[in-house]
Amino acid sequence: MLTHNIKMNKIERIYSSLYKKYGPQGWWPLLELNIKGVNPTKTGSMKGYHPGDYSYPCTEKQRFEICVGAILTQNTSWIQAEKSLSNLNSAKILNPKSIIEIERGKLASLIKPAGYFNQKSRKLKEFSDFYFGLKGKIPSREQLLNVWGIGEETADSMLLYAFKIPTFVVDAYTKRIFSALGIINKNAKYSEIKPLFESSIKKNLEIYQEYHALIVEHGKRIMEKNNQAAFAADLHL
Repeated sequence: MLTHNIKMNKIERIYSSLYKKYGPQGWWPLLELNIKGVNPTKTGSMKGYHPGDYSYPCTEKQRFEICVGAILTQNTSWIQAEKSLSNLNSAKILNPKSIIEIERGKLASLIKPAGYFNQKSRKLKEFSDFYFGLKGKIPSREQLLNVWGIGEETADSMLLYAFKIPTFVVDAYTKRIFSALGIINKNAKYSEIKPLFESSIKKNLEIYQEYHALIVEHGKRIMEKNNQAAFAADLHL
């Protein structure tokens, strides 16, 4: 296993390599930007992104949409989560009050494309009740984790993209890529990986957003190359 200082330097270099390879990713995609928001390097859905523009979310509606999307994309692809978001938007219930009031079975049917729709309908209701009670305030990570159905990755995604708090998001691609490179143990816990990244790169909202998005993009593109040499060669390390 690499020493701590070497790990830190390599994590910085990997970010530079990814950014040079793919450029700004424009996360988190938003429904309102489907016409003009396009990232040509993005795998899968190409709509709703805003590369180089870190002003989003600009409205409370957009903020809530990101939070809902973070729940819907649990254990599924963004494309499927986006279909469910579109259903909620078309039904004019993409707001906390409406989700609280809608019958749970109806909510489940609207988000069916995202899978686990019975569980996720409860998660959306629990979160909407919590969000409604915030009254515009920014929640803490601990508060989010206390909401039923909100785990570490989802909480950090909400904080980073919806509330613009620089906190690093660790996902399955992070674990897969960086364990293949020998930087982390393949069995490392979220609570071990997150501080390593946050101590290795500048605490900057734009960098944290881009790094997470770039890791996901790279992971999708080379997921079939499941060995250290392939990961390293593809990043020119």
